[in-house]
Amino acid sequence: MNAIIIEDEKIAAESLKSLINQLDGDIEVIAILQTVEDSVEWLTNNPQPDLLFVDIHLADGSSFSIFEKVKVECPIVFTTAYDEYALKAFEVNSIDYLLKPINKDDLQRALNKYKNLKGKSSDIDYRAVMSQLLAQTNAVNNYKEYFLVPERDKLIPLAAKDIAFIYIDLKLIKAVTYSGKICYMNQNLDELMSQLNPKKFFRANRQYIIAHEAVKDVSIWFGNKISINLTVPTDEKIIVSKARVTEFKNWYSF
Repeated sequence: MNAIIIEDEKIAAESLKSLINQLDGDIEVIAILQTVEDSVEWLTNNPQPDLLFVDIHLADGSSFSIFEKVKVECPIVFTTAYDEYALKAFEVNSIDYLLKPINKDDLQRALNKYKNLKGKSSDIDYRAVMSQLLAQTNAVNNYKEYFLVPERDKLIPLAAKDIAFIYIDLKLIKAVTYSGKICYMNQNLDELMSQLNPKKFFRANRQYIIAHEAVKDVSIWFGNKISINLTVPTDEKIIVSKARVTEFKNWYSF
């Protein structure tokens, strides 16, 4: 059983390959491709694999464009860090997804789903699925522009555009504005990322969500990590892991 990984972060690709090998020795990863261009060329000139693992955001564009150029008939498992708004579309069309960082349980779920669907892939028109997903994605406009946050005995509006960063402090979720005001949020970071525009906000790590406009500069950190410096002071350094540096760069320059 052959699989291909389309992922522009080398560490993330190798980690996924290692997890696949651990969970299912019958699956052989025969290629790791990093760009839309390389993926189109490979899929055009080689027999289709049994399974594709595809990162949504690649260095040279969206992986959706691959399926506009090549007819893919094998099952696809997408990987994503913050495109939660599109996940229901994957479920409805029997295409699975993995949220980064990928763990064994989620990967096992995807592999089990693949085995259940094996032999049925001819019933799925992936080109039509991609068109539907793109249309849905372009039509989605349900990101929150305002939140109601508690202040004394009232609830006051907090505009998303005024938020510089959101972080966890002693199990409390705090949003800090560009003026330095601290507001307490009722949602956790996962819920907030599903409500905020992913083009404007980035989940830097388990503790911080940062706004695009708040990024001042970036420092190179130990172990090929980076430290993001914001225009608004933070209590501690915001460190992005080596595995997600490319993802951050793609997000910031999108």
